[in-house]
Amino acid sequence: MALLLQAAQGQQQDPLWKNAKLKPEDNVYLIGKRPVGKGLDFYSMQKEIAMGRSLADQIMKTAVIVKDPVVNEYINRMAQNLVRNSDAKVAFTVHVIKDPSINAFALPGGFFFVNTGLILQAKEEDEVAAAMAHEIGHVAARHATRNATKGELLQLATIPLIIGAGPSLGGLAVQNATDLIVPLQFERFSRGAEREADWLGTQYLWKAGYDPEGMVREFGSLEELEKEKPGMISRAFASHPQTPDRVAATEREIATILPPRPQYIVTTSEFAQVQARLRKLLKHEAVTTAPGQTAPRPHSGPVDQSDRPPVLQR
Repeated sequence: MALLLQAAQGQQQDPLWKNAKLKPEDNVYLIGKRPVGKGLDFYSMQKEIAMGRSLADQIMKTAVIVKDPVVNEYINRMAQNLVRNSDAKVAFTVHVIKDPSINAFALPGGFFFVNTGLILQAKEEDEVAAAMAHEIGHVAARHATRNATKGELLQLATIPLIIGAGPSLGGLAVQNATDLIVPLQFERFSRGAEREADWLGTQYLWKAGYDPEGMVREFGSLEELEKEKPGMISRAFASHPQTPDRVAATEREIATILPPRPQYIVTTSEFAQVQARLRKLLKHEAVTTAPGQTAPRPHSGPVDQSDRPPVLQR
């Protein structure tokens, strides 16, 4: 059952909606066929996928992956709906990580990880979808491999300096440069790239049927958390634009390039059930797992649907 947001009375979706000021790449009716992700990039799609798989394998070995089939099926279904309505050119593999931080991240090639903290802190489903859509935007725009390309160009530019420093010092310089460039190119993007991911993610949110204002509300939730726990969000999102700037840009985007729709998905009763189930699983694991013991496999039975609320309109 879904909580739907009714659009203003008299507004209807217009498949021929146009704005003469729009650039072709901002036409949401061309999502999936637009030149998103173009630019200098040394990496083929096959190499990008192989790189992402290698990084994902490392994460799978060290992170605590939530194994519950109900939670995984629901989050995967959400993600795949957004991916289908995006410009991404790769298939996505989705996992839920046991991590209280409010985050999701997508590696090159579509290897996608969603933290339990993101799922549990959201007030409505479209807020989780907004964070996921932002990360899908990074993959669609190929920000990671384009960053890696810039890193390789930087290394090439420093070769004359390294050679001039002598064999011993030069070898050390190459190693340090590699250590610094490789991890950060997949974790931190420029503010321009973050703005593009916001811009694309809001469109993907709209295309998938969600209320695009969910992106704005997610920004608001992060801002509230920053007030409650100063420093935590600023550290985690240091490379992102300031929240008021992100809100203003998204509001402009919604007003100028997104055609109105009769209604949007805001949240669903299934989202509330998955949140409750995940809290119960994590609480049970905390109670039954002593230090040094392996957590038991979460219960995989069906979700109790006896108290499903009716459809609500707003």
